Amino acid sequence: MKDLIIIGGGPGGYVAAIRACQLGMNTTLIEKDKIGGVCLNRGCIPTKAYFRNALALREMRHSHEFNIQLEGFSFDMAGARNRKDSIVSTLTKGVEKLLESNGVQRIAGQATVLDPHAVKVNGELIKAQNLLLATGSVPASLPIPGVDLPGVLSSDEILDLDKVPPRLTVVGGGVVGLEFACIFNSFGSKVEVFEYLPYLLNKLDNELARRILVFLKRQGIKVHTATRVERIEEAAGGLKLIAQGKKGIIESQADLVLLAAGRSPYVEGLNLDKLGIEREEDGFIKVDHNFNTNVAGIYAIGDLIGGYMLAHAASEEGIAAVEHMAGLSPEVHYHAVPACVFTIPEIATVGMSEEEARNRNIEYRTGKFQFAANGKALTMGETDGMVKVLADNDDTIIGVHIIGPHASDLISEGTLMVKNRMKIADITGVIHPHPTLCEALLEAVLDVQGQAIHLTPAGR
Repeated sequence: MKDLIIIGGGPGGYVAAIRACQLGMNTTLIEKDKIGGVCLNRGCIPTKAYFRNALALREMRHSHEFNIQLEGFSFDMAGARNRKDSIVSTLTKGVEKLLESNGVQRIAGQATVLDPHAVKVNGELIKAQNLLLATGSVPASLPIPGVDLPGVLSSDEILDLDKVPPRLTVVGGGVVGLEFACIFNSFGSKVEVFEYLPYLLNKLDNELARRILVFLKRQGIKVHTATRVERIEEAAGGLKLIAQGKKGIIESQADLVLLAAGRSPYVEGLNLDKLGIEREEDGFIKVDHNFNTNVAGIYAIGDLIGGYMLAHAASEEGIAAVEHMAGLSPEVHYHAVPACVFTIPEIATVGMSEEEARNRNIEYRTGKFQFAANGKALTMGETDGMVKVLADNDDTIIGVHIIGPHASDLISEGTLMVKNRMKIADITGVIHPHPTLCEALLEAVLDVQGQAIHLTPAGR
């Protein structure tokens, strides 16, 4: 009998498998598709490959700002797709070698859970002391007439285009929808976004959500919030989306429509009902703080349990789950899980938003610094955005929110602050190199107490 069977080879499952082997567990990892899961094959990595293409195109179009004159350049979507596939292949092979070097037994096939200690795959019965479910999620289906028409794509399918659509309509103003909106806008598509809720990126600090709306519109992306999509129809030369907005009916003509309105847990073969595994109303599996389900011997992590639904959160949960199995006392620091949105400009956040702090009746103060007053941002020509820091009345930093250049890189310093519950005084004496973007984070911390030093009127 094995010590552990892990079903799902995404960033939660494969990281858990490696850690389990490091702890001496005899571990088998079962994955029916490619190692790396959605993140590596159809999510984080492919979209960031395209995001880099988008940034390169944007830089070329703005080259005149740096006294460089460019004419006649073009974009090859098929070539970008090949580049994306090459990056994914390189990383997939790297993960496979990592699993092999750590002694993880890997089986390719569809797993079916028979009982808390038995799994069937490729006609073979495998038994283990514990099962870890890490099968991830799939794009959520939407009850909209016409979603099955040709040209209506999921976030998986849009990654395999070899031509840029002249007109792209996006249903969903969350992370996935807005990232693709920015990417294809840079590629040359005319992009229109429809969001049912009143705000874009509704889980983020509202101030950042309001700012990204302004920046998207400035780039030429048309955005409709508080708008319900009624149906999608075939139309001359493409598709037509009909929606009900705040001021009446809205029609959008498109060559392609992207459905990007959330994700649902992938549970095929897990036999959750037969096993009696409890689930939330939205289908996500219920677990305790050690990732135990209500069925002894079965654990679940990552997108299956909802929550943050981020690759790095799934990895941390996978490590914690197997360490608990090994008798250790791990902890996932959920108060300090960073999240990044690769829009233009980027967004990154960690800890509490203003809205969350108010809902918890936590008294707080904010400090802000605009990138328009940061020397490095000015030299880069990337001055849109700001850094915002929240601190409670004990001067503990409880949230950091960034919209602007390289926000995804800058947020790690903010994550250390929030995770370690650092005080403002812990940061004020930390010397930040000049000129750098990270100075904006220091200035925002100083501004919490009205001590900002390098602020100019442009930075207020």
